[in-house]
Amino acid sequence: MNKKKMIRLTALVGVATATGVVVEANQAHAATTTTTETTNQTTNASVESTQAAVDAAQSTFDTAQTSVDSAQANVTSASNNVTSASAALSSAIANKEAATSENIASATSAVSSQAVVVASASQAVSEQAGVVSAAASVQASAQAEATSASASLSSSSANVASAASALSAAEAALTSDQSTAANNLSAAESAASSASAAVSSGQAAVDNAQAAVASAQAIVDAVAEVQSSDVINMSVAYITALKNYLANPSSANAAALQEVAKGADYVKELQQKFKSDASLDVVVDPSDPTVQEALSVYAVNLINHLRNQYGLTTAFGASANANVAAIDFVKKYYDDEDWNIFGTNGKGHNKNGLDAYANQLNTSIAEDAGSGLTTWVNGKATMATTTLHNLLYAVYSDIATMLFDDGGTNNWSHAQSIFEDGTILGTGGFNNVYLGVAFDKYGYAHYELYNATEGNHLGNNAYSLDVQTAAQNQLAALENSSANDLVAVTKARTQLASAETSYQTALATYKQKEEALKKAGDNLAAAQASLEAAQATLATAKAKLAELEETVANLTNADQLLAAAQAAYEQAVSNLTTATGNLGAAQVDLAKAESQLALAEDTAEQAKVRAAIAAQVDQQLNGSTANDRQSAGQDATSLKTNGRALTATVATASAAKQKQGANQGRLSQTGNDDQEASTMALVGLGMLGMATGLYGYKKRKLTK
Repeated sequence: MNKKKMIRLTALVGVATATGVVVEANQAHAATTTTTETTNQTTNASVESTQAAVDAAQSTFDTAQTSVDSAQANVTSASNNVTSASAALSSAIANKEAATSENIASATSAVSSQAVVVASASQAVSEQAGVVSAAASVQASAQAEATSASASLSSSSANVASAASALSAAEAALTSDQSTAANNLSAAESAASSASAAVSSGQAAVDNAQAAVASAQAIVDAVAEVQSSDVINMSVAYITALKNYLANPSSANAAALQEVAKGADYVKELQQKFKSDASLDVVVDPSDPTVQEALSVYAVNLINHLRNQYGLTTAFGASANANVAAIDFVKKYYDDEDWNIFGTNGKGHNKNGLDAYANQLNTSIAEDAGSGLTTWVNGKATMATTTLHNLLYAVYSDIATMLFDDGGTNNWSHAQSIFEDGTILGTGGFNNVYLGVAFDKYGYAHYELYNATEGNHLGNNAYSLDVQTAAQNQLAALENSSANDLVAVTKARTQLASAETSYQTALATYKQKEEALKKAGDNLAAAQASLEAAQATLATAKAKLAELEETVANLTNADQLLAAAQAAYEQAVSNLTTATGNLGAAQVDLAKAESQLALAEDTAEQAKVRAAIAAQVDQQLNGSTANDRQSAGQDATSLKTNGRALTATVATASAAKQKQGANQGRLSQTGNDDQEASTMALVGLGMLGMATGLYGYKKRKLTK
């Protein structure tokens, strides 16, 4: 309800309530036995009862409003249905008018023609689907081939990289070996030049000696020539007797060995087997490195041949370091100390020197010595006129002599030094023997046997024992190495070229397969696009066919469709009429519910006002005497009389207002501001009069 209506109803309730309360007050105080509590309870119960009536009326009003809203929605829906049914009826009438035999025949023909179009479009879709499938298969195959080509290309690229790396390594090795070969060859040539210069210098006093001086290479060639024939062979009997003696040096074994050795006569026989060659008749320096190499190799080969006959598998070695150590030892402990090992007053081996030098090198040393250049069958030789022939013969003769009894305290000690394994003359630590050869200033030959270790380096710069010179061996090895490296380089270059060719082939194949894959992808995309276009054409044709079929059906069934449309239209009109009627009834119910709600609210307001006035009157009466109550009763009677007249006036105005509202259907609640203001003034006057009378009565009582 709006604000204006609520104000008007409140005013009416106020007047009615005031009148009722005055009556109840007169009645209550006319009887002295009635209490104020009874009056309050009655008015409060009236308030609760009228409020319940308001709640019930509000619920009825809400239900009626919902029914009106629902009925209005049904009317709207029914109206829309009528509009739709009217349009359908018009369409059915037009369809009926067009349903001539000619139009039906024409539509049927169009359907037949469109069916042919649909069939053709469907066939095109099927065919294009086959094209797409084939293109997809080609694309998949192309993808597989492209993947394989890519893998092959990667592998070929790796092969090229590997071959290039191998070529670089081979070229580096070739360059290194060629450089080393060049350096070593230069060193060898320099050494040969030095040797040649030294020989030339030594023979400066001899005018014709220059032509006889050979190079270091000639020396080695000459040694190689005699080495093959200058071997010492022992009989089986000698070997057996020597083994027996060395295992048990008894007198009997010594005599047996002496018997088979044949003594000095056999030595002479061996010495006569030495091969003399004119190429050996060149003057040389025994301390020259090339000569030293030739002598030590010559001696070691003779000894190793003997050890091999004896059944030993370990061989002696020869090295430049061992030769240098031998020359140094002989110079320091024989030449510098004027130590003559043989001669009239020969001192024998310099044992103190051997011990000292062994300690210096931290190794084991054994020494054999021979007559060297002093006494041979062929006569004496001096250091100044020593030839290569003399040196080689001295070595050969010394080693041959060592095979027999030396006599005196030495007995067979030289033979022991040649044939013992791991020990020499009872001294251990000889498991890697290297031999150095040196001649002292007296012309005697010294054969120093060293045990070589990693610490003393005596085995370093070892000589080859195959009667080839070091320069030849190095050059041959380097030439072989260079040749091998060159082969490796050539092979690497060939492999690189082959790998590059394979790579180019793989690259071309890869590009070809990639292009084929792209083409296959394009073909597949085009085929798929064509398929989609064919499918769209088919869909359009089917839609057109369905439309034409619907047209034929409509024309053929025009009568039935028209009848159905007519029935539907009539039903829609009927439904609208029913809905409109329902809406009117719902609106009437709503108007009734609204009137009942307004009346209930008026009654509730009157009850609330009565309760308030009753409470105030009771408060006044409860605090007065009997005379006061009598006076209050008279005042109440007067108030009652005045109240009835006021109530009659207000009731007349209220009835007129309600009639006016009923005439308006109470659907629109507006009201007149002037009338409502007049009513408010009247009600306010009545309320003010009652309140003033009661308050004045109470005040008078309080002033007495």
